[in-house]
Amino acid sequence: MRRLRLLSIPLLTATLLAVPVLWAWPEGLPLWRSLGIVLGWAGCGLLLASLLLMLRESWLAEQLGGLERMYAWHHVLGTLAYLLLLAHPLALAVDNLAESPALAWALLSPLTQGWPLWSGWLGLLCLMLGMATTFARHLPYPLWRGLHVLLAIAVLFGCLHLWLLGLGPSFFFVLLLSLLFLGWRFLRIDSSLAARPYLVSQVQKMAAGIVEITLRPLGVPIAARPGQFVLVGFGNGGGFRGCGECHPYTINGLDPVGHLGIAIKALGDCTRHLQTLEIGVAARVQGPFGDFLLDRPASPQLWLAGGIGITPFLAVLRGEPLTQPTQLFYLYRQPEDAAYVEELEALAAAQPLLTLGVQCGDFNAAALAGLLPEQAALAGQVAFLCGPPGLLASAAGILEQRGMTPADIHFERFDFR
Repeated sequence: MRRLRLLSIPLLTATLLAVPVLWAWPEGLPLWRSLGIVLGWAGCGLLLASLLLMLRESWLAEQLGGLERMYAWHHVLGTLAYLLLLAHPLALAVDNLAESPALAWALLSPLTQGWPLWSGWLGLLCLMLGMATTFARHLPYPLWRGLHVLLAIAVLFGCLHLWLLGLGPSFFFVLLLSLLFLGWRFLRIDSSLAARPYLVSQVQKMAAGIVEITLRPLGVPIAARPGQFVLVGFGNGGGFRGCGECHPYTINGLDPVGHLGIAIKALGDCTRHLQTLEIGVAARVQGPFGDFLLDRPASPQLWLAGGIGITPFLAVLRGEPLTQPTQLFYLYRQPEDAAYVEELEALAAAQPLLTLGVQCGDFNAAALAGLLPEQAALAGQVAFLCGPPGLLASAAGILEQRGMTPADIHFERFDFR
């Protein structure tokens, strides 16, 4: 089943790539013109796959190997689609070059053409600007969201380009799927129809820049399990005004009536503003996503949490007794960053299978090497790591050097959006 999930996105991509290319396959044309046509349709197919992977549906993420994996493929396929679509007019120009350099330039220059070519170049321009979100990781959210809108406009210009060229059935295939994916994204995701209504019922300061929020469902609660994460957008209530952004948060607590607990660390403008959340603020919750810590094996386990990465482990410890020996290392940089230490100590005292190690400091590779168990103690164990990417990379490298296989090291990252 896991192997099938890993193959799901490549198979889906291959299908969306092959259908338009085979439908519009050129016959009896010169090499460069044929190549230009194939590149154009291949770019359309990859763009369709990229659009599909931007749909944040929990059931779809489960089938395709997780939301983080979908986002990674979304970025890669979008980039490849842009490169193929950019090569499309270049190949057609090379075909014209044999007849006349002026004719080749006329095809590349939208100033010498009408709307059929203008629409294609406008689509490429919007696609290029929209792709800034892939390479510029720290854009302000309003700019990031605006550039993402350009990607939708690029698709519409591309469909207009195909229509003006009179490409018939192939055009309608691309148009229908594009409108389906864009409409789905707008209605279900951006308009929050896929999310469920909750209300902030409790706000508790846990450490410097960290608050724990309890969310009460206003309808049917989501069916979440400890260790999964949700996407939450906060609205208005009392003197609080939402910042209009939706962020992923790991669930750190569940109860039988559907209340969700999440911890919010101040990492940007919005999450700093969310430190002032008030009881009664409306929230929209979508999910759950992820399978970190679900279906854990019966073998002994090593858990490593860096900073706010303690939350998925806390959810498991709060929700169920351990059934296998587990060693938990909780690391944080400054004393004021410590959250949940007293609760973790109480949980360790109540659960004989849990061994807790709490450490404060700057954990570089050398410090981690001195902290993590030696090779003999790691034999037969499975590791679960959650926290900043640098910490996870260093810890995974040390564990592999000490005999763990990559299949025995599981990650939960917080560095995607």
